[in-house]
This record gives sequence, C-alpha cells and structure tokens, in this order.
Amino acid sequence: MKIDKTKTLAEEPLTGHNRWHEDIPPILTVDPGDTVVLDVRDAWDSQFDKDTTNDDVGRATTDLVHPHTGPVYVRDAEPGDLLEVRIGPTRCDRWGYTVQVPGFGFLRETYQAPHITKWDIADNWATSEQIPGVRIPGAPFMGSIGVAPSTSLRETYLRREAELLARGGAVKGPEPRGAVPADPAIADEALRTIPPREIAGNIDVKQLTAGTTMLIPVATEGALFSVADAHFAQGDGEVCGTAIEVAATFTAELRLRKGEARRRGVQGLQFFRDALATGHGTTEPAWSTPTRFYATTGLPIRADGTNESEDTSLAAANALHQMIAYLVDEWGYDEQQAYTICSVAVDLKISEMVDVPNFVVTAVLPLDIFI
Repeated sequence: MKIDKTKTLAEEPLTGHNRWHEDIPPILTVDPGDTVVLDVRDAWDSQFDKDTTNDDVGRATTDLVHPHTGPVYVRDAEPGDLLEVRIGPTRCDRWGYTVQVPGFGFLRETYQAPHITKWDIADNWATSEQIPGVRIPGAPFMGSIGVAPSTSLRETYLRREAELLARGGAVKGPEPRGAVPADPAIADEALRTIPPREIAGNIDVKQLTAGTTMLIPVATEGALFSVADAHFAQGDGEVCGTAIEVAATFTAELRLRKGEARRRGVQGLQFFRDALATGHGTTEPAWSTPTRFYATTGLPIRADGTNESEDTSLAAANALHQMIAYLVDEWGYDEQQAYTICSVAVDLKISEMVDVPNFVVTAVLPLDIFI
C-alpha cells in the first residue's frame, strides 16, 4: 500500500484511519501467509517538519495522532484466532523528530515547555545539531500495531475508560474533531488511538523490530490489521511522549493460528523471537545489554520525604529525575535535551517488586551513544 507522505491522512482518507472502529472499511484484502508492505505517515501526521519551532510544538494537537495505514482484511480470520505477524524490515525516512508537547509525556507536570529535536538519519544512526555529541543507533519498529475491536469490545473499552475518567484518570474519550474517517457514525463513537488495549495498538514496545513475531487476538471478522507510529529508535518507556518519530515503510507476513486465542485464553498481545536477528533494522545485542552504561535508581518516595507503598510509577519518575540530573551535571546538556535523550535511548527496568514498600526502578543509559 503506497501513500503520498507529503499529504496528511485527511488529504488521503482512503489510505487509513486515526481512530479504532470495527466499521472502518479495509483498504486491502490478503490471504493468510501473504506479505504486506505498507507506507506509514509519521505519528503526528505532518504537524512537524524541518522548519518547526518550539512555539509551533505548543500549538500541536493530539486529535490527529497515529494516522494508521489500514485496515488490512485477512481472509478467514475470525474471533478466537490469533493473528501471527512476522515482522520484516521497517525502512525509515531520512529525517525524524522528538517532541515534548505540553500536557503529554511521563514527566508532564515537570516539563511543560514545548520542545522539538530534529534528527538526521544516515547509515542506521540518528544525529542532531540540537543535541551535539550524541548519536543514536537505529532499531526501527512500529509503535502502533493492532487489529480492530468488535462492537462489544469497543463498547466495553469506552465504558471502562469513561469510568476511569470519572475517577480522575488521564483518559481521552471519543473526539470527532480531526477524526478519519470523518463519518459521524464512526467518528462520534470510535476509540482514540493513544492508549494500547487488548487488541494491541499503540503499545510502543521497542523489541518489535525485524525478526520478532507478534500474536494478536482477533476480535472481528478479517482481523482488520493496521500500523502507525514508526520509530527509528526508542528507549524503553518513551518517557517524553515521543521517540525518534519518522515516516516509514513496514513489511510483515500475516498468518493465522485458528482458534488459538480461544483455546489458550489469550487476552492480549504476546510476542517472541526464537533466533538471533541480525542486519539493518534490528536491535544489536550490544545495545540490548550495553557493556558500558550508567544507571540511576528510583524508590517510591516523594520529594517531601513521604514514603508511598509499592508505587512503581513514582519510583520510575524518581529514577528518571536522577538520570536527567546526571546528564545535566556530567554531560552539560540542559534539562529538555536530557529528557529527550532519556526518551530515545534510556531503558527503564523494573528491578524488583517484592521488597515492600519500596519497589526499585532502574534507568539505564548506554554510554556508547556519546561520541
């Protein structure tokens, strides 16, 4: 499926969608075992380019995020099956960006100023004049890969998210403004693409590079498979809200495991890699487990000294704050540069969840990114 990457999804609405809904018509029909090659727009649908300023980032809207290419109808797929996605190369364009959008990102209460880092991509490395002395190795993958919900699942998701919103949760409900398709019958009740769900979607799992196989429970006839949100590189956590965002071309072989989701009781995405993947576009072992690294840790203790119990999010935030301070103090970056480095290169790891009340989260920085 080829698209014109110079155009927005709204300008080519028959190539994809930016909401999840079971009635979005497929753009392509394939047989199990076929390979699909899908062009994909960048995650923010061309709201940013080489001329974008920090002030421009402050005017960005999440209403347009995740222009998916799809859906792809897989013949014979039906609820209870597993869709097997054998991921091939993801070929990225030669320019990307990382943005900090006010109100978005893990440390959004601390970092509220809009910010953009622009990356040049060549020979599977990303470099930026705005973060000198750093180069990020490429390990391209799609941040959003999923299938359509059934009507009953979509209604279940909407209900539980509305209940969470009523309890004060961070939830974005249906929003017809900017929706593609724009048909009110879909736009008024479709799911936003920001949160991942049991049908996968915006999972942002950096291990989904070439050579990995995904297993996604099929919820509706034909599976209705779609992809979006290509990343050239990302740290585990994608903490500032974006990775190195790019337009790209995605390749995968789609197969079916008939009845396996029902038989095994699979409730959400599972994935595996059973052989060492090598070559362009894969995560090299030296980067997955870096020989040279600097790590910071966080505990669930608030700035005023209050000790919370078993609060992994607080521990992760503390680990990140310590890593940002390290990058500022030892490497001379400002805080927004450091926050960006954390989002594209630092891996958050849950180190232990048993020593109550203080869980430990570790932030690991590979030192070989510095040149």
